[in-house]
Amino acid sequence: MIGSRSVAAIGHGAMPMSIEGRPDEARSIATIHAALDAGVTLIDTADSYHLLAGEVGHNERLIARALETYEGDKDDVLVATKGGHLRPGDGSWTQDGSASHLIEAAEASRAALGVEAIDLYQFHRPDPRVKFADSVGALVHLLDTGVIRMAGLSNVSVDQIEEAQEITDGRIVSVQNQFSPAFRSSLAELRACAELGIAFLPYSPLGGIGNAGDLGKTNAAFQRIADDRGVSPQQVALAWELSLAPVVIPIPGASRPETIRDSAAAAELHLTEEELASLGE
Repeated sequence: MIGSRSVAAIGHGAMPMSIEGRPDEARSIATIHAALDAGVTLIDTADSYHLLAGEVGHNERLIARALETYEGDKDDVLVATKGGHLRPGDGSWTQDGSASHLIEAAEASRAALGVEAIDLYQFHRPDPRVKFADSVGALVHLLDTGVIRMAGLSNVSVDQIEEAQEITDGRIVSVQNQFSPAFRSSLAELRACAELGIAFLPYSPLGGIGNAGDLGKTNAAFQRIADDRGVSPQQVALAWELSLAPVVIPIPGASRPETIRDSAAAAELHLTEEELASLGE
């Protein structure tokens, strides 16, 4: 669950289809369609998922086109986007957490997605130059004015989650932090979300674009279980993450139909207590 919305256990992180090394549009749309065919109902994006300075919202527009051309049932699909992170076009990432920027960015994202209201809008990354409370205040404004239906956070600490809940009167429904077999430092935030009933969306749950393919080589325990089960170590990693708390919804990135199909299948992989113990927490 994300707020009042029920979604599938595994989501689709769409970032790889718009940044460096991105595929052509036909393959990207085929990947999104494959995700939907596999039962995925959460698609994660951001206005900053683009390559060139002049194409802010590239990933959002791509998703909009993919949904428009999808012939299957898409009534249950939830698209989550983010604002507050920027890419000036030189490969770097910058931040603008000001309320004015977030409000303007949300309006632009709503237009890029072609929707009346954004399903889920997440503050992408706290800006050290802006009071966190001011950034969260923009989410309150967007909720109250109907620009967004639900609000979330990304790249935040437990203290920031609790502060945002107080500011929004308990209306934060999701937290999107990095978490994977190799990066477990967000475990405290995962546990806090479980206690508060907030969806925890691990991004780069397989280690990130450059590392996901080698997950089995760098994590022997995951490879061993994968070999025993006849599945990929990536599936084992996602199944392990799902076991950590009912609020966990991993959003593995994918730019090929076969990879998102493999990831989606992790929802049906149930690890034994012995297997989970060997993977740790």
